[in-house]
Amino acid sequence: MSEDQHDIAVDSGVRALVPAVGELWAVGAVILNRDGKAFAQKRGPHRRLFPDCWDIAGGHVEPGESLIGALAREVEEETGWRVRRVCGLLGVTSWAGDDDGRVRQEADYLVEVDGDLDHPALEWSKHTGYDWFGPQDLARLKENRAPGEYLIHDLIATALRDRRGGARPASYRQP
Repeated sequence: MSEDQHDIAVDSGVRALVPAVGELWAVGAVILNRDGKAFAQKRGPHRRLFPDCWDIAGGHVEPGESLIGALAREVEEETGWRVRRVCGLLGVTSWAGDDDGRVRQEADYLVEVDGDLDHPALEWSKHTGYDWFGPQDLARLKENRAPGEYLIHDLIATALRDRRGGARPASYRQP
């Protein structure tokens, strides 16, 4: 699914990253609700990568897929929501999973979505729950993570800090 199929707005200044042939990429979406809290879902205990850890919506970029197209597909698959706008690139991180040890690049974005934010359509075979995290809840994002493996915590903390620091508030449309 490409971004043009979703009619996704991409703010000016959001870098268009293009994976090189043979590179493995993943994408992630920090989604804020009307109250300025960030969405995270709890990975199931039997997941190969990051079991029982909090995670943002996202996943692997398929061959030939754009990063924004993969972002839209993953958010819809994991939550039922549709990406409406990409507000910013929060960062690019490299990591190696314990699945095959290959290094991946991960681009994480702040996005706005359309859908019922009170009722995400989680992939319950992969996730055991979800929650909305404000600044006072950030420590929970470190659960079951080794010291220094705080990517999700750090991404959400950055998104919340940037929003409080004067970034334009997100607006969401309910169906």
